[in-house]
Amino acid sequence: MDAKGLETLPADELHERAVRYAVRHGDLGFLWDLLKVIPAAEAASGHANEAANDLSKLSALLSDAMVAGEGRLGEALRPIYIEYLRRHPDA
Repeated sequence: MDAKGLETLPADELHERAVRYAVRHGDLGFLWDLLKVIPAAEAASGHANEAANDLSKLSALLSDAMVAGEGRLGEALRPIYIEYLRRHPDA
């Protein structure tokens, strides 16, 4: 899908495509990068308490990564998903 097409997708679809591609291709670098930016995205989406908790609980980060395409968090992470999917047009 081209860059313009990616911009029109909802956050949950971007999340699904990016994470599915990363898991299928063993791209632990992307998944780790995603885990690192989730706390800041949660803070930006109005969930500062969750961001603080996530920094201290890896299991919470892993859980968040699996649903990080939903709601305001998904919207905050849209640029991450779009950039990743642009680098992998076959995703």
